[in-house]
Amino acid sequence: YYGLMMWFPELFNRFDEFSRSHNGLEEASVCQVTDFVVNTGSHSHAKLCSDKIESGVFLESFITVAAAVPSNVIAVVGMDTLGRQFFLVSMSFILPSAQCDLELNTHTKGWLNSIIFIGMMAGAYLWGSVADSIGRKKVLIVISFMNALCILASTLTQSYTFFMLFRFLNGAALGGSGPVIWSYFAEFQPKHKRGSMLSSMAAFWTLGNLFVASLAWIIIPQSIGVRVPGFLFNSWRIFLAICSIPSVIVAFLLFMLPESPKFLLARNKHEEAMQVFRHIYAINSGKDPSFYPVKSLLMEDKPHHIVADPKKCTSSLKTMVMEILENTRLLFTKPILRFTMISITINLTFHIGYYGLMMWFPELFNRFDEFSRSHNGLEEASVCQVTDFVVNTGSHSHAKLCSDKIESGVFLESFITVAAAVPSNVIAVVGMDTLGRQFFLVFSTITSGICAIVMGFVRSKRQNLIVSAIFSSVISCGNAALDCLITEIFPTNLRATGVAVSMVAARLGGIIGNIVIATLLDLYCPAPTFIVAFLLIGGGMLCLFLPNTTREPLS
Repeated sequence: YYGLMMWFPELFNRFDEFSRSHNGLEEASVCQVTDFVVNTGSHSHAKLCSDKIESGVFLESFITVAAAVPSNVIAVVGMDTLGRQFFLVSMSFILPSAQCDLELNTHTKGWLNSIIFIGMMAGAYLWGSVADSIGRKKVLIVISFMNALCILASTLTQSYTFFMLFRFLNGAALGGSGPVIWSYFAEFQPKHKRGSMLSSMAAFWTLGNLFVASLAWIIIPQSIGVRVPGFLFNSWRIFLAICSIPSVIVAFLLFMLPESPKFLLARNKHEEAMQVFRHIYAINSGKDPSFYPVKSLLMEDKPHHIVADPKKCTSSLKTMVMEILENTRLLFTKPILRFTMISITINLTFHIGYYGLMMWFPELFNRFDEFSRSHNGLEEASVCQVTDFVVNTGSHSHAKLCSDKIESGVFLESFITVAAAVPSNVIAVVGMDTLGRQFFLVFSTITSGICAIVMGFVRSKRQNLIVSAIFSSVISCGNAALDCLITEIFPTNLRATGVAVSMVAARLGGIIGNIVIATLLDLYCPAPTFIVAFLLIGGGMLCLFLPNTTREPLS
C-alpha cells in the first residue's frame, strides 16, 4: 500500500518532467521515465533540481484518491454519518464564541442545543415514510442538500431567532438522514458481513467528533472574517460553513451510487434491481456485467410487501399510514409493551445524561478558563464555584461584559475529551459479541454515573478534564451497546417502528438534558450532576429486565 500509494504523486511528477523534456511525448514506461529523471533529468544533479509542480500532477493525484470513493458504498454513507455528527456536535464549540454575537445566556444556549433535537423528532417519521415510497437514494440526496443549505444560511443570519429556525430545519433533515442511511447501507450488505459493516459505519461518529474538535481548535480562535455595519461573518461562522462541506460532497456522490436493490424489489422493479446486482458484480469481480450468473429472480410469496399493480399506487400512502399506526399500536400491546416501555425509559434517561453533560463540556472548559484568567492563574476551584463566578460576576452577569475570546487550551481539552472515546469504541466493537450488550450498558451507565457525581467535587481544571474524558470514554461504549440492544429486542415486523419510537425518546432526552440540566447547573449547582448520575445508573440497570440478545437469532 505505502510502497505505491505514497509514491504515485512522485511518479506523476516524473511523467510530467519526461513529457516536458521530450516535446510533449507521453508514451513511455515507468522504467524509461525513471531512468531519464534519475540519470539525465532533475535527479541527476543538484543544480538541475526543480520544485515546480504542474497543476496536472495534483489533478492526477486527486483522481487516484477519489477513485476509491464511488466503488465503496461505505465511503459515502460513512461521510454522511460524519457530516451529521459534524453539525450535531459543532454547536457545543460554537456557543462560547457566539454568545456575544447572538446575545446568548445559559437558557438560550440550552435552546440552541435542543432545537435540533426537536427538528429531528419531527423529521424522523416524515423522511422515513417518504423513503419507503420514493426510494432511499432520492431522499438522501434531498436531505443532504437541505442540510448543507440550512447550515450555510445559518452562518449568514445575524439574529438569534433566524439562527434557531435554521437549526430546527437542520434537525428535520438530520432526523430523517439517520434511519434512511442505515436502511440504505444495510440493504447492500450480505448477512454474514452486515454486523461488521454496520459497526464500521458507526465508527464514523467518533471520527466526526475528532474532526469537529480539530477544526474548531484551528479556526475559531483566529481573528478572521468580515465585519461591516449590520453584517458579521467571523471565525465561528466560517467554521460552521466548513461543517456543511461533507453534506455537499455526499449529495453529489449519491448520484453515482445505485438505489437500494431491496427497495427496488419491494416496489416490484425486478429489472432495475437486476441492473444494480450486475453493477455490484462487475465492481466486485472486475468482470463484464453480462457475466453475472443470476439471470432471473424468484420472489418470495409476500404480496403485502410488494406493489404488484402500479394502478394501486394511489392508495399506497393510505396503506403506509395505516400500517404505521397498526405497528405503533402493537408496540403498546402485550407482550411487546414491556420491551417498549423499558426501551423508551432507557433511551430517555441515558440521553438526558449524555447530552446534559457531553454537549456542555466545551462550555465548562471555557468557564474554568475565564475563572483562571480573572484570578491571576488560579486553577483550583469547583465546578460550582466557577459557575457562580461566571454567572454572577463574570461574562454572563451583564451583556457588556460578554467576551467571545476562547483560549486554545479550551479546544485542546475538548479534543482530549472526544479522543478518549476512540479506545472504548474499539473495545466495544471487539467485545460486543463476547461480553454482551447488557454488560457494556450496565458498566457504562454505572461508571458514567459515578463520573457525574465526582464532577460535583472536582477542585481543579485538570481534575475536571480527567473526569470528563473518563465520562466520554465509558458512555460511548454504552451508546453502542444501547443501539444494538434496542434494535434486537423488537420482532422483525415491528423493529423499524420500535427503534423510531425509541429514537423519539432519545431526542426528547437530548432536549431535557440541554435545557433543564444546563439551567439547573446555574441555579442549583451541584444538584444536576447528581440527577444525571441517578438517571444514568437507574436507566442502565433497567436493561437487566430485557432478554439477552447476544449471539441470539433475531425474532
